[in-house]
Amino acid sequence: MRAIVLEKFGGLDSLVIKDIPEPEPKAGHVVIQIKAFGINHAEMHMRRGEWAEAAPVSGIECVGLVKSCPGGEFPVGAKVAALMGGLGRTINGSYAEYTRAPVSNVASIESDLPWADLAAIPETYATAWTCLFRNLAIERGQLLVIRGATSSFGQAALKMAVNAGARVVATTRNRERFAMLEKLGAERCEIERRDLSGHIPEAKKIDAVLDLVGNTVMLDSLAMLRRGGRSCLAGWLGGLDPIADFNPLLQMASGVYLTFFGSFVFGTPGFPLSDVPLQQIAADAAAGRLDVRPIRTFRFEEIREAHRVMEANEASGKLVVVHA
Repeated sequence: MRAIVLEKFGGLDSLVIKDIPEPEPKAGHVVIQIKAFGINHAEMHMRRGEWAEAAPVSGIECVGLVKSCPGGEFPVGAKVAALMGGLGRTINGSYAEYTRAPVSNVASIESDLPWADLAAIPETYATAWTCLFRNLAIERGQLLVIRGATSSFGQAALKMAVNAGARVVATTRNRERFAMLEKLGAERCEIERRDLSGHIPEAKKIDAVLDLVGNTVMLDSLAMLRRGGRSCLAGWLGGLDPIADFNPLLQMASGVYLTFFGSFVFGTPGFPLSDVPLQQIAADAAAGRLDVRPIRTFRFEEIREAHRVMEANEASGKLVVVHA
């Protein structure tokens, strides 16, 4: 099969298309003929050698057709999505014509949507759904602040939250993005800043914060919540530097909740991918209730250009690669 192989750590030339053996069937796993896959920042870090683990074939998510499933959990030919479970990290991932994923990290996604649209769902929408409806327990009418809302993850969370009846205040560093976020359903936008809690009118009345900026504003996110409010840390757009000298007694309001979610737990006990209603998300998209379309689609041979666009921050949404 053709695969995009990480020959070395480094720049765009590290990604080389080669022929390698197809994955063999294995108990507890599903061999998938890949039709399309999403591009993620994690794969950029793997390419650069900045991740703890990187398999020869990158790619943490895909959609496609079941080629084999020794345990019978999925019928041959079924449309499925696969996400995490070591893909691209400890086992060859989705930058190929076929991959083999653990059963726990595969879910049905039967739909008539184009493969490009389906490929935009797994990582982004599974993570956004879990943050919103598990960690934050968002309910209709509640006020949610999404910090870093212009990222593809932030946009997905914004659309899902609005679709569920939540009121959303979205933050961005660029005022020119306000119109786009309001078109997606944001009630209002704010310029992202480290001391937003001291300027946002709804401070101390906010039900939930989805914090994609990260450690640099974590304490500020907690400071804007009402009693019983929740903040979910799920991104690090502001950098990975740790919080220095965090003292909950002095810096954290009483009665608020801090949670964290990372998609690497999908497929582990307590976080089966089947918990996420990917089928319903695809159905909502097909019915026009949710726009999951990627911002840009690439051919398999254009993988270097896809990484260039991602690395240059030229994308304003999800990037996907589709097999011809």
